[in-house]
Amino acid sequence: MTATELWLVIGVAVAVSIPRASWRYFGLLATVTHELGHAFAALMTGQRLGGIRLSLDHSGTTTSYSRRPLAAVWSTFWGYPVPAVVGAAMVCCGFTGWGPAAMSVGTLILIASFLFLRNGIGILITAVAVLAAVLLVLFVPPAFIGHVMIGLGLALLVAAVRDLGKLAAVHTRHRSRLSTSDAYLLARATRIPAPVWLVLFAVVVAAAWWAAWQPMGPVLAALPG
Repeated sequence: MTATELWLVIGVAVAVSIPRASWRYFGLLATVTHELGHAFAALMTGQRLGGIRLSLDHSGTTTSYSRRPLAAVWSTFWGYPVPAVVGAAMVCCGFTGWGPAAMSVGTLILIASFLFLRNGIGILITAVAVLAAVLLVLFVPPAFIGHVMIGLGLALLVAAVRDLGKLAAVHTRHRSRLSTSDAYLLARATRIPAPVWLVLFAVVVAAAWWAAWQPMGPVLAALPG
């Protein structure tokens, strides 16, 4: 990928993830990724997954059952950081030639998530995401799938920062909604203050941005000064 192509991809990622009009739709993909993060963390610790519910207002819930407090803490944590982690992985795959494989794996994960969806809106949102992924695989030349993955990955990285900012606002300006905050739930479960969990979320998101920058930096540095 040339530096010019990368700047164009960055521009598309910004256009998708920052303006309110486009965020209204792309933010739904970030919500799906967030809830799948909770679900995957629950399954990997042997919890029983009750289901996933998604809403058009970018909210969602993942219900899991466990008798082990640490397992519940683990699955609760892996919500807000996951869009950034997935975004960084997509960027790295796009640069290393694994874009088509990553797109296929992501599509299969979305299809598998239908087993756990418990409301019609959630099924609709996920079905649209699956359809979009299939169309990309079918109609975008393999040589450009990597570009698409980088753009989507960067957009998810931006989404992670946006959602983290919204979460921080819940703790500072909208405290009546604290019960919806993962950091608040983690604080109640562990007695570790919610600001500590917010910082830990931010550390993982920052690490994901750093990982994504590693392949991008040399390309952008190749621009003539």
